[in-house]
Amino acid sequence: MMYGHGKSDSSIVPRKPPNEAGPEAKEVVEGRELAKGNLLERNMFRTQSRSSMPSVLERIRQAARRDKRQRFTALLHHVYDIERLRAAYFALKRDAAAGIDGETWRHYGENLQSNLEELSERLKRAAYRARPVRRVYIAKVGKPGELRPLGVPVLEDKIVQRATVEVLNALYEEDFVGFSYGFRPQRSQHLALDALTLGIMRRKVNWVLDCDIRGFFDTLDHGWLVKFVEHRVADRRVVRLIQKWLKAGVMEEGKRIQSEIGTVQGGSISPLLANIYLHYAFDLWIRQWRRSQAQGDVIVVRFADDFVVGFERRQDGERFMSELRERLGRFGLALHSEKTRLIEFGRDAEENRRKRGDAKPETFNFLGFTHSCGKTRRGKFVVLRQTMRTRWQAKLRELKAELRRRMHTPIAEMGAYLRSVLFGHMRYYAVPYNARAVSAFRQAVGRLWWRVLKRRSQRTHLPWGRMQRHEARWLPLMRICHPYPWKRFGVAT
Repeated sequence: MMYGHGKSDSSIVPRKPPNEAGPEAKEVVEGRELAKGNLLERNMFRTQSRSSMPSVLERIRQAARRDKRQRFTALLHHVYDIERLRAAYFALKRDAAAGIDGETWRHYGENLQSNLEELSERLKRAAYRARPVRRVYIAKVGKPGELRPLGVPVLEDKIVQRATVEVLNALYEEDFVGFSYGFRPQRSQHLALDALTLGIMRRKVNWVLDCDIRGFFDTLDHGWLVKFVEHRVADRRVVRLIQKWLKAGVMEEGKRIQSEIGTVQGGSISPLLANIYLHYAFDLWIRQWRRSQAQGDVIVVRFADDFVVGFERRQDGERFMSELRERLGRFGLALHSEKTRLIEFGRDAEENRRKRGDAKPETFNFLGFTHSCGKTRRGKFVVLRQTMRTRWQAKLRELKAELRRRMHTPIAEMGAYLRSVLFGHMRYYAVPYNARAVSAFRQAVGRLWWRVLKRRSQRTHLPWGRMQRHEARWLPLMRICHPYPWKRFGVAT
């Protein structure tokens, strides 16, 4: 989160290679110390293997940490390494949907070695071509009737994108700021939620700006994105690889659609590109704004294109919102006018509003939770996080349709399915102070199941007592499985 201190730029560079290093070593990244800006790799085998891959990425991290302005001129050979491509292949989902070429994970793996060698060779001689992604639409969570477009890349594009992300992550993880949590290694939604909760509770936050960028992935400007990438990546082959994915377009109803703006959601590369774009367009700017413009405390938590900013003073919040619109406009982005609002929120918000005769403090939504001002049994201020009602209702509608489809399947099979659903719900939403909503979800699932079972036959009736035994057998009791934010966040950071 933004209020913490940044990481140190210092690093320790090994003075000699490990004993198992081969007589010849390959370059890993480019430094300014050598004649052509190449940093020699001294702990790599002549033929890279699984054991040597981490050392490659570590040398990239060290070089990126030492010099924040260094540009890397030779990265592609780490991408087309056979072992890295193999690891990327096995990291993909086995049953994921196929792209426009119909190639599946299992069929590709029947001749995996030869396929990866051929793919590596095409990358090496710049013969690799990105294919258009197949566009599909899924329902937006909590928004009935609205659809979210997703792209399904072909399998080889997935492999190359994942390998590229692994290499570029080693570089950019040294650049990304602490309050950015979306789609980064060792970070998660719950770490972002903990950071936001602690920031509001422990800092002087009286106002919260709940922000929403209108159609971020659809309006991301390719020109700006390439410029941002080139700040650190001077390897034109890697830049061209990214441009190929951006220009590949989408295939919809048999027609190929291309655009100079936007990146298709669904590929492994999209979250990283989004983080790079917002790192330069938003993160670095707000970090400087906080230091030079703010009159009071400011906290920031960002997860991909969703972010929340907390202010001590209302004037800071109003000025920031105005300048933010102008800042994002420079890069082709815009705030959603109906979903962006500055609300009074914090430890003193309820008391201040009561004195003015106003209603209780407003709430805001972030990462599936509704945040509100509350108090513990001892009267201390706490940020309450409860399941968003729209998410709760949307999941029940989805379950209702699925149970009807499974109406005549065996009870044991239905029970096993519902158990997995409840465990998944509990793993995400079972946070402190949300026990009532989580337990209510289990009860609602039980009622839905009972209604479906009663409709299986018009002759027999399912008594509630027997249904309770089914629930006790298959539906797990809800319990809080996440620690308090101040316990987990302190350990994680």
